[in-house]
Amino acid sequence: MSNKKRILFLCTTNSCRSQMAEGLVRHFYGNKFDAFSAGAMPTHIHPLTKKVMRELGIDISKQQSKSIKEFFSLEFDYVVTLCGDDAKDICPVFPGKAKQRLNWDFLDPAEAKGEKEEVIQVFRKVRDEIKTKIDEFVKQLNK
Repeated sequence: MSNKKRILFLCTTNSCRSQMAEGLVRHFYGNKFDAFSAGAMPTHIHPLTKKVMRELGIDISKQQSKSIKEFFSLEFDYVVTLCGDDAKDICPVFPGKAKQRLNWDFLDPAEAKGEKEEVIQVFRKVRDEIKTKIDEFVKQLNK
């Protein structure tokens, strides 16, 4: 039996934010957590999500966009929604067992508009914000 905590990250389409969070936790904190991600309306992993994660040396090409329904029967230590406050977001609600539920508010980089370089900067900013939040979260747990 693993003594790792199980953490599930949720966002709308499981294409950007939750995929980033899953990849970051697996890479930096895989010794502490079994990380998963899912969405209310899963699609595919956005190509820029893969690109900005590769910039940190993290390969998420084996991750897939998954439906939250796949996880209803599982129990998690933490379920973290990453949806922003914009009304367009359909943020998933996890009806399964979770010891703690958290909401971290991040913009959806898939909604970014503009030139390619401007859009990729939004992906980088969200990636870095998620990494900072995860680092703070782990630091709090270690206290």
